[in-house]
Amino acid sequence: MKRSEINSLIREGEAFIRQNNFHLPPFAYWSPADWATKGAEVREIVDNELGWDITDFGLGTYPQKGLLLFTVRNGHPDNLKRMQGKVYAEKIMVVGVDQLTVYHFHWSKMEDIINRGGGKLMIQLYNSTPDDKLADTDVTVSTDGVQRVMKAGSIVALSPGESISLPPRLYHQFWGAEARVLVGEVSMVNDDHTDNRFYDPVGRFPDIEADEPPAHLLVTDYARYYQPSR
Repeated sequence: MKRSEINSLIREGEAFIRQNNFHLPPFAYWSPADWATKGAEVREIVDNELGWDITDFGLGTYPQKGLLLFTVRNGHPDNLKRMQGKVYAEKIMVVGVDQLTVYHFHWSKMEDIINRGGGKLMIQLYNSTPDDKLADTDVTVSTDGVQRVMKAGSIVALSPGESISLPPRLYHQFWGAEARVLVGEVSMVNDDHTDNRFYDPVGRFPDIEADEPPAHLLVTDYARYYQPSR
């Protein structure tokens, strides 16, 4: 993805998030110059990968298959081993109409996916087999505290305010319908390096063509731009 495209998508995402009365923390708006002034006091942001994140799944077709995210809070995976500190995470995501987040599950993470505003969020569900294929067995999930049993491959439509709880090893893919959707995620600690299992072989983070400087850093930019001076 070109950096100019990423900058534009973040600006559009910021506006859409504000439009839906969700407010991001101050570090969402830091520039690279702001980051250059930061020291050890922001290590939690860097180490736990809080902030802007984008993916085209390495396919180069972001409008069709892609996702813009902002991680508001997150603990470190080591916290789960000790059951101390933050063992939870929260994200906000922007999902376009027919823009697909491809089939995946999480080995460990339990998560709630919430429609925070906009159109409808469509989520398609499959259990996984022991060898990580799509199972043909009925799927049992909870939507806003109500247990539902449905056929494999069923699609759940979430209107604004509605949510679904997804346990580990449950394949899901989702997209927006009728209008762009603001999607929340509340979960256990998020670990995008070891806890994602994509059904098809895709990438998690994009290759970036630096045709202009970043307006705001992605979580994948921290290693380059964050060099604490104290």
